[in-house]
Amino acid sequence: MSERPGAVVLGGSLAGLLAARVLAGRAGRVTVVERDTLPDGPRPRRGVPQARHVHQLWSGGARALEALLPGLTSRLLAGGAHRLPVTTDMVALSPHGWFRRWDESQFMLLCTRDLLDATVRELVLADRRIEVAGRTEVLGLTGTRTAVTGVRLRPLDGSGAYTLAAPLVVDATGLASRAPHWLTALGLPAPAVREVDAGFAYATRLHRAPEGAQERFPVVNVQPVPSTGRPGRGGVLMPVENGHWLVTLYGTRGGEPTTDPGDFMRYAREELRHPVIAELLEHAEPLTDIAYSRSTVNRRHFYERLPVWPENFVVLGDAVAAFNPVYGQGMSVAARGATALGGAVREHGWGRPGLARRAQRAIARPVAAAWALAIGQDVFYPGATEAGPGRRDRLLAAYVGRLMYTATGNGRVARRVTDVMSLERRAESLLAPDILLAAAMGPLRPPLGMPPLTTEERKAAGLL
Repeated sequence: MSERPGAVVLGGSLAGLLAARVLAGRAGRVTVVERDTLPDGPRPRRGVPQARHVHQLWSGGARALEALLPGLTSRLLAGGAHRLPVTTDMVALSPHGWFRRWDESQFMLLCTRDLLDATVRELVLADRRIEVAGRTEVLGLTGTRTAVTGVRLRPLDGSGAYTLAAPLVVDATGLASRAPHWLTALGLPAPAVREVDAGFAYATRLHRAPEGAQERFPVVNVQPVPSTGRPGRGGVLMPVENGHWLVTLYGTRGGEPTTDPGDFMRYAREELRHPVIAELLEHAEPLTDIAYSRSTVNRRHFYERLPVWPENFVVLGDAVAAFNPVYGQGMSVAARGATALGGAVREHGWGRPGLARRAQRAIARPVAAAWALAIGQDVFYPGATEAGPGRRDRLLAAYVGRLMYTATGNGRVARRVTDVMSLERRAESLLAPDILLAAAMGPLRPPLGMPPLTTEERKAAGLL
């Protein structure tokens, strides 16, 4: 190291790189510590096994990323990403019926995770104040229960452990984070943690879309019903770059898809609530083997509730809360969390006492909304929690279910739900008097009996 860093970020994940970006302007030099070697270009990264599956960046996350990295959106679109208006370009079967395709309220950016990560890396690491210590593992924090002073590191080349001092350490090491252990080693209490694990398994394959559907096609999403007491099964077809469709099939314990490529179409046709994804894939060309993953647990650490918090230490991204990928919230929450960290530094002042605690509480706010949406569904699947859903879970699910039912035939409610899903509004906005009244009245239009694909889309996909 040519000079002492102003901050150390643990983890070269999306959350870690965004944290480095917001800190570089205040802290000066920032060192990103990463166990793996970060790839050049849009290639897989070992530490992101879930990258092979569908990802979407809701508008709340996309806008946060664009604010942090101006020009990111245009680069993604130039690289083949799609900007799809919501719910205009969504064909979605909810637990309560098909959603209508209302006028745009928000949007999604759709591309492979490799393209997104590579574009973020390129923009962040162009900042010469940010350097990467690759092939290096974190052994623990240094300091006391009142203040963290740095980190103990060990390069994987065998050159020996060393201590890196820093006035701020950010843990963005994801699901593998050892922050609870590090805190207890300093004499602090461990945070409360909650897990909701419905046992989802994901099977994903990349396809070449039919020629007429390569430029533009809606997302197709067949959702499971969580409250039946039986395994849930669903699937998503998502247009990505290069005229490809990325298709993920998923199921909870007892209803999982398999790794057998020959079983992919059968599962899509026979196990999902509607065979529309299988019908579309009849005219698409499979390009890859099946990518399979079970890393789908919802896990949240309530760091913001601890009675004491050390100076100079912040936890961010999946290290705070990891979400079942089916809800598409993880990347947006990471981007909003990095924005919250930057806001805390800007408003409270770099190096001032209390900064870390203020930042940790700010990071918890976008986490809370996404967490409520994720576990409000997953808690009802068999075996998701030891105790099963509680009274509060049931009341919340009943109201959200009524909202979703109403949204199938009420554009105003559909847009409000989308605003919350996209992290553009807080969840409390779903309790506004006009929304409560609309939910009580129910849908204003009759249910749809089939997927709302247009005639032109059916022709483009080879269905007509």
